[in-house]
Amino acid sequence: MSGVVPTAPEQPAGEMESQTKPPDPRSDAPPEYNSHFVPGPPGTAVPPPAGYPGGLPMGYYSPQQPSTFPLYQPVGGTHPVQYQPGKYPVPNQPVPITWMPGPTPMANCPPGLEYLVQLDNIHVLQHFEPLEMMTRFETNNRYDIKNNSDQMVYIVTEDTDDFTRNAYRTLRPFILRVTDCMGREIMTMQRPFRCTCCCFCCPSARQELEVQCPPGITIGFVAEHWNLCRAVYSIQNEKKENVMRVRGPCSTYGCGSDSVFEVKSLDGVSNIGSIIRKWNGLLSAMADADHFDIHFPLDLDVKMKAMIFGACFLIDFMYFERSPPQRSR
Repeated sequence: MSGVVPTAPEQPAGEMESQTKPPDPRSDAPPEYNSHFVPGPPGTAVPPPAGYPGGLPMGYYSPQQPSTFPLYQPVGGTHPVQYQPGKYPVPNQPVPITWMPGPTPMANCPPGLEYLVQLDNIHVLQHFEPLEMMTRFETNNRYDIKNNSDQMVYIVTEDTDDFTRNAYRTLRPFILRVTDCMGREIMTMQRPFRCTCCCFCCPSARQELEVQCPPGITIGFVAEHWNLCRAVYSIQNEKKENVMRVRGPCSTYGCGSDSVFEVKSLDGVSNIGSIIRKWNGLLSAMADADHFDIHFPLDLDVKMKAMIFGACFLIDFMYFERSPPQRSR
């Protein structure tokens, strides 16, 4: 018995492999285990949602499809940014215009002037044309006419050919067409060409504006009066009889303040209204985008309201219209 060498009990082959297998050098490696997952039969295919015939877009995760996982997709130029309707502004979409409710026709009132019967204050906003500043090409002026509630009342568009605008600049004869919310032309304002080479006190050199409402029927004129110190105009009826007078400031080129043109009676005692050119900071100094406030009594004759409205545009062209700078040769 002394020649028998004691041996260790036999171990299963699996335990011996685990003992002979070198340890994993990673200390935090998880223990190995045998997976008991048995794959089942494939499920039914889920149809793509409506609006995506080829499936969901890249980067979208559907909980109805177990085989689809939410993957990160970089935001690139190939995928347009979508906005939630009604919450964010949509690019390149025009801002809707809110118009003043249309009034009912009134007796002894030219068609289209019913809006002015209800108003005692209107705002004249000239469109800013950046292309005009860059190209030095004079374009037709456009204006928005709004009330105190920021509702559109009229749209005024200049109708002048390219040669006349760029040849005569601020002295050009022009036609302004006033349209309402239906696109109907309810008023026309015309300024004929007047030569300014002769003496300023000569009647043929004074500026004049004719107002027609409806187009083709003259309701009055705005005539310039010669004055050494300030701008003076007469508002006339269709027979060219003076009805009111407009008196401007001594300096219409004031920087940093509003320019007020007072509308007075013929004797100069009663103050009827005013035409105020608002100062808009740097935009007023360098660009051609003016802002006027027109005030008149609520019970004033509607034709005279239209004449004060027309006087605003003659004042704008004579004192505040800026032509694009010309290239030096």
